[in-house]
Amino acid sequence: MTNQDRRKNPHNEGMMLDLMYIVIGVLVVICAVLAFLDPEKNQFLFPVIFWLAGLLNGVSGWYKLKYSGRDKKRRFGGISLCLCAGILVLLGVASAISIRR
Repeated sequence: MTNQDRRKNPHNEGMMLDLMYIVIGVLVVICAVLAFLDPEKNQFLFPVIFWLAGLLNGVSGWYKLKYSGRDKKRRFGGISLCLCAGILVLLGVASAISIRR
């Protein structure tokens, strides 16, 4: 197997996706704990939590869309994850704007 074949292997991408889930999940938990311990001091973490969740949903939806093939259920699942990602990013923007004011 050449180097180029290894890069396109869905198993490798799945492992990277799992690693990303773990890293972003830990970051979200840390941000949430810090944000709820002292909400007034750490209020800037609320948009960050929304943005990290949006990133996680967006990448997950992209991965499902990429490997859905002709399966309409998986394609619909990927599209719905991407829509949820957009909503979460917009909530993060709205949260950041409301914190600024």
